[in-house]
Amino acid sequence: MTNKYNEWSMLLLRLILGITFFAHGLQKISGFDGIAQFFGSLGLPPFLPYVVTAIETGGGLFLLLGLLTRLAAAGISAVMLGAIFTVKLDKGFIGGYESEVMLLAVAIALIISGSHLFALDNIRQKKSFVK
Repeated sequence: MTNKYNEWSMLLLRLILGITFFAHGLQKISGFDGIAQFFGSLGLPPFLPYVVTAIETGGGLFLLLGLLTRLAAAGISAVMLGAIFTVKLDKGFIGGYESEVMLLAVAIALIISGSHLFALDNIRQKKSFVK
């Protein structure tokens, strides 16, 4: 696969992951009291719903903009690992944590490869917006 096609692939992954997490973050904001209660019912620290909501909303937006892509993807990876091991693991793979594993894999791919096409990181680093 040429670098050009790799960049388009990474752009697609970045945008889909960004849309997914930005939407999930906004959903958490609109129902934050319920999210906080749910996290509390799991025995998680009271600050954690704020952190997860910030990572999902901010990380999703940053991915959409192509800003700090690797860092945003790392935060999303941490959230997915937390979801798998605190909520989904006992449900098994199918019908349990298969979606989280897929989202984690996309986030890890972005950590490894980045995504430079139509990314604000290029402007920040004084590169062409379109690589």
